[in-house]
Amino acid sequence: MLARLFILFITILLMPILLLLAIIILLDDGYPFLFSQERIGINQSRFKIYKFRTMKKDMGDIPSHLLKNGNSYVIRSGYFLRKFSLDELPQLFNIIFGDMTLIGPRPALYNQDDLISLRKELGVNKLKPGITGWAQVNGRDELSIQEKVDLDYYYLKNRGLMMDVKIIFMTINKVLFAKNISL
Repeated sequence: MLARLFILFITILLMPILLLLAIIILLDDGYPFLFSQERIGINQSRFKIYKFRTMKKDMGDIPSHLLKNGNSYVIRSGYFLRKFSLDELPQLFNIIFGDMTLIGPRPALYNQDDLISLRKELGVNKLKPGITGWAQVNGRDELSIQEKVDLDYYYLKNRGLMMDVKIIFMTINKVLFAKNISL
């Protein structure tokens, strides 16, 4: 509960930036400025994840990496938002709502059966999904499904305050230098 209150405080502090990013998206490609998508949470529960919209309207639930020439669907401001992971900021609300935490395995898409199955097999599904995690700071978009699950399992077995602090600092480094991000 204390962690969620801290995230609420951080979200309030970031509100001017969140509003500015929403206005940029509105000016770039119109309404809506948010994108929601069904994801898999703790114990395979389903929830809606929130992100700033970086792709053209009416794209549906198709991940950009599965589209032929996916970059052609990204709006102008979307490249900047993705490069610095600013599109992920609305997930602070997912933390406040209790669906996510700051650090944990990234929530799977509802149709990523292979990822969901492997996580269940290793007990990773018992962790609340996070905005960042061990897999994100060790390869992110460049990892195979098996590598992601192996890193998520490592986090499950080794999680603690020092591990979380390490992940936070590694995340800051990855975001500032825009490493391992597919645009």
